[in-house]
Amino acid sequence: MADAVLTINAGSSSIKFALFELAEDGLRRIAKGLAEGIGTAPHLRITTGNGVALERRWPEHSAETHEDLMGEVLDWVEHHLGEDQLLAAGHRIVHGGEHYTAPTKLDARIIAHLAELNPLAPLHEPHNLAAVRAVLAVRPALVQVGCFDTAFHHTMPETATRLALPRAFHEEGVRRYGFHGLSYEYIAERLREVSPNLAKGRVIVAHLGNGASLCAMKNGVSIDTTMGFTALEGLMMGTRSGSLDPGVLIYLTQTHGMDAAALTDLLYKKSGLLGVSGISPDVRTLLESPAPEAAEALELFAYTVARHAGALISSLGGLDGFVFTAGIGEHAAPLRAAICERLAWTGAELSPEANAANEPAISTPDSKVEIRVIPTDEELMIARHMLAELG
Repeated sequence: MADAVLTINAGSSSIKFALFELAEDGLRRIAKGLAEGIGTAPHLRITTGNGVALERRWPEHSAETHEDLMGEVLDWVEHHLGEDQLLAAGHRIVHGGEHYTAPTKLDARIIAHLAELNPLAPLHEPHNLAAVRAVLAVRPALVQVGCFDTAFHHTMPETATRLALPRAFHEEGVRRYGFHGLSYEYIAERLREVSPNLAKGRVIVAHLGNGASLCAMKNGVSIDTTMGFTALEGLMMGTRSGSLDPGVLIYLTQTHGMDAAALTDLLYKKSGLLGVSGISPDVRTLLESPAPEAAEALELFAYTVARHAGALISSLGGLDGFVFTAGIGEHAAPLRAAICERLAWTGAELSPEANAANEPAISTPDSKVEIRVIPTDEELMIARHMLAELG
């Protein structure tokens, strides 16, 4: 055993975490876990290479909070490490705003500053920070590092960050930020290992999961992306609408009397694949469904990915590679095929056999655009950032 760092990705009712030991050959993931059902019926499960190391369930309507569950996790981690030390906890924090453009050690002042960004990422930021506060409460001396999903996109040119609103709004921070940065940063690093020449070129990375976005990279640097001021812009997602004509929101407020809370609920939780299909936000469920509404939702998803990819190709000035990642991108071969079919005009030619087999390279030998599937690892990216921040 050796000293270790803990990565944390917290949601409204769950905490996903992983423990990495500092081995001689680099970081090694030695445990992972999930605390879910916080506020309803909490369930904590931790696994190691030897299988399930801890599993605990609480009764329904139990009052356990993020703080209680983080206490359970940290108790187990410290017991598991024995005489070795937990050096730090690193958190995925969705929004860093204009000021937090690199991993940052967190304290009460910075936590309060980040809380001001809650309205920009209401599904994520408050819960990310709840986990930070929970660790602070139960282990106040433990170093905590914030790793921001917006940070990777601070290389975008100013034109790509501006919104066509009066300048005063831009000056108060109303601009495009971009998200999924930890995933994109990991893919950029991994691409240098698996395809060095492509990593230097013009690449679109498609992070397709329940939340979905595209990133245009030149030489591994973000120059444009589909998400903007919030994580609502861009692609249709599991339950999020993606980009809409702003006039739709005016219509909904004037005709249906929707206020900000109702619009937030509609656009973040009831739209996307769920809203169009009326069945599920889960691509696996929709692919298995015989309902025409399921097929329509999947077709619209592929259409929006290809449509936004076309815009990013303009930003890049061409396309050398396309990389699929995240849950849908890594596993949903039929959707990959539907997207690539719509991008055939770029010279992208998919190998049906390689795609069906989920091979790392899924383009044909003659394809003008290299198409790859690369599993993302945001946890490892956070762990790497922690080590760098700890020096």
